[in-house]
Amino acid sequence: MGSNNNNICHVIPLMSWLLLLLLSLNIARGSSHTLDRDSLDSFIHNYAIKNMSKRYTGKLYDIPLPTNFSGMESSIVRLRSASFWRRGANFSFFKIPHGVLPWPFVKRFDIIYENLGNLSSKYYDVTNYTFVTPVIGFLAYDATRSRENFGMVELNTMENHILIHFPQDYNNNYKKNVTMKCVRFVTNGAIEFSNVTMNNTCISRGQGHFAIVVPSLKPEETKGGKWKWWVIGFGVGIVGLILLIVIGTLICKCVMLKKRGNMERQSEKSEALDAVWVGNSRMPSASGIRTQPVLENSYVP
Repeated sequence: MGSNNNNICHVIPLMSWLLLLLLSLNIARGSSHTLDRDSLDSFIHNYAIKNMSKRYTGKLYDIPLPTNFSGMESSIVRLRSASFWRRGANFSFFKIPHGVLPWPFVKRFDIIYENLGNLSSKYYDVTNYTFVTPVIGFLAYDATRSRENFGMVELNTMENHILIHFPQDYNNNYKKNVTMKCVRFVTNGAIEFSNVTMNNTCISRGQGHFAIVVPSLKPEETKGGKWKWWVIGFGVGIVGLILLIVIGTLICKCVMLKKRGNMERQSEKSEALDAVWVGNSRMPSASGIRTQPVLENSYVP
């Protein structure tokens, strides 16, 4: 009996792990991106600060990233808010007009530029769209606090437009009748679409990450793809429900077997009783001992 208890109780954790594996695979299929973009931004910013050997204000410095980020490019520029308000900034792919201030206001701030290159699709994706260009972005950080407490700041454009210019050679492989869209990945996780202007230029009123995309699926293909994932999700759900029922049954059986084993061990410690069958039930029965008659007066004349 003890061997059966152990076998069943060892099966339960195995079934639980199998259920968790199936559910995690289903969640992984439905996730929009595989790597954490916020962690990437934080890493590049911290890495740029630590490797920024010179601190000349207004000068753009390229930041060589570690080998595991091969294909990405990053640079940093430190600006004074007063000068930035008067002149704006024109670095890399971005042109920020004058009359823009960081919010909340700080005296100095850093702008980190990123070009994710061939790793763009590992951090960003847009459902039913394909990237024509790599994802590029810029983020502003407070540079007046201690090095351990840099915080992100927003850029208040006062309704002015920030221009993001992509080189023309990015879209040479696409037909002229394909509708291209600018996409902005906002720092809060939202996605904004806008039209591409002349010369592969996108317009924005805030910081973030940007790319040009084209539709990748026809409506019929999109509908079929959704049905495919619905079927897969339904199948995984049914399997998960069956596994839950099986695991619940095994748990109940395991508990009952343990209780029965405890009762048997307890009975072995006490006086052994005979068993009799009453109908279909086996019940304990004490052996009967007839009391021998004894005379009240043992004196026999």
